[in-house]
Amino acid sequence: MRHHVLAVLLGALLWPGLVHAGNLLASKEQFFTPHLGDRVPPELAFVDDAGKKVKLGDYFGERPIVLVLAYYECPMLCKLVLKDLVDGLKGVPFTVGQELEVVVVSFDPREKPDLAAKHKEAYVESYGRPGSAKGWHFLTGDQANIDGLTEAVGFRAVWDDDKKQYAHARGIMVLTPKGVVARYFLEGVFPARDLRFALVEASEGKIGVPMDRILLMCFNYDPQTGRYSAAILRLVRLGGALTMGGIAAFWLVGWWRCRRAPPVGMALQGDSGNATGG
Repeated sequence: MRHHVLAVLLGALLWPGLVHAGNLLASKEQFFTPHLGDRVPPELAFVDDAGKKVKLGDYFGERPIVLVLAYYECPMLCKLVLKDLVDGLKGVPFTVGQELEVVVVSFDPREKPDLAAKHKEAYVESYGRPGSAKGWHFLTGDQANIDGLTEAVGFRAVWDDDKKQYAHARGIMVLTPKGVVARYFLEGVFPARDLRFALVEASEGKIGVPMDRILLMCFNYDPQTGRYSAAILRLVRLGGALTMGGIAAFWLVGWWRCRRAPPVGMALQGDSGNATGG
């Protein structure tokens, strides 16, 4: 009887978390179908925040790209996504416009460049790094090109006519400089460490320091959570390798010193000769 009571209590405690996890998973499956490894069509045409006609391929070629699908008049969720992205990027040592690009595309075809410019100004100011405005791109476009982009990255938004707003998932993507989808971040905030790892990987080693690539050996990317978690086995292996390397270095230093030191007999003879000559 006691075990049944404990089981009921434990179920009551865990149930809200299980329901939340189930809803989250359902939300992801409904609005995001990750297309890792697929290339975003470079020919898709949009208009930037300055009113200039651009193609997505204009941003390919040099730096990894953080791609955000949002709409500028979203009452809450898109604002949270962009705020969390800015907060995460503030903790990354790479600067937008220097080591990476940020491309935000509205999936609402009714929105125009003046609205995009207004939002760009606000988020660039919040980011707060001088000279970064050139790396932030807020785009608008027609339905055909929006559909081409959302299909390419597996994103879905549904207009709710009753609430007069879109239902959609929150998330961002990291693309390689060639426009290939490398990483999805589909829930919660975007930790600076995870963003940094994703950008280093997506850049194909062109940004970051050697320590970044060493640390990446110790972490696994989980596409379900969009997070990097410690790989214990890799940590153990790396620790063992560093230990063996330290032992080998110690042995080599000792061997080298012994090679340079004169034999004991010769050293004594030298001392004796010096004494006689004096």
